[in-house]
Order: sequence, then C-alpha cells, then structure tokens
Amino acid sequence: MDATLVRMAHWKIDIKIVNGNDMHILQWRRHMSHDEVLLDGKVQQISRGMWGRETIYGLVFGRDEEGNGGTRVMFVVDPSQDMNNASYWLEGQAPPKGVRLETAEQILLAFGSLDERAYDQPADFAEWAKQKMGIKW
Repeated sequence: MDATLVRMAHWKIDIKIVNGNDMHILQWRRHMSHDEVLLDGKVQQISRGMWGRETIYGLVFGRDEEGNGGTRVMFVVDPSQDMNNASYWLEGQAPPKGVRLETAEQILLAFGSLDERAYDQPADFAEWAKQKMGIKW
C-alpha cells in the first residue's frame, strides 16, 4: 500500500492510495458546518459541529462482502490554518497545517505539522544556530 499527496488547498486534501492493482482517491473536505471524508467520491464519514470536530478517522481497504479482513488505515488531519504559508496572507487561503495516513505496520504519508520531522524544530535561536550553522559557545 502506498499513498501520495495530490492536493492540499483551501479546506481540501486529496490523497492517491495504491493498494496492489487498485487505485483510490481519499478526500477530506471542510464545510462551514461539517467535515467530510470521501473515498472514490463516496462519503465515508462526516464530522459535524462548529467547534471541536473529529480529526482522526478510520478506514478499511480490501475487506470482503461480509466486512471481514482488509487493511486498516488511520487518517489524521490538522485542520488549523498554516499562517507560515504565503497563500494564507496573499490569497486568503487556509490550507490545513498537516495530514497523516498510516497503517499498523507503516506510515504511508506524513506532511506538515503531523510529520515527525516537524517535531525536531529547535527550541530557541541558540539551538538553531548550533544545529544549522555549527556555531558553538
């Protein structure tokens, strides 16, 4: 199973998932009153409310007719606005800050604030200078 981020735009995320010979499109859409998770254009889950909507979703790929088996996937969205993104200030766009898609065995996709590398940011300027420039004092 492999996943690729296709689009991350204003209140939208599109992910291409390849599972063997099958290709699927996983979409997340934010509306004023609810969020939707769609798989191949069909609504899978809806999170309603004005505040505190669900951001962690569970999906199963490749299960049989009775609903048994398949690969379980956890889909996590950080819907807060990324104010460091230039499109936030120049175009009024509000792309989500991060997205993560993983199975029990591996991480398929990690981007933005939900990527492990985002946690390795230096705490202050002195740490940044040591890490990036090799300055020691």
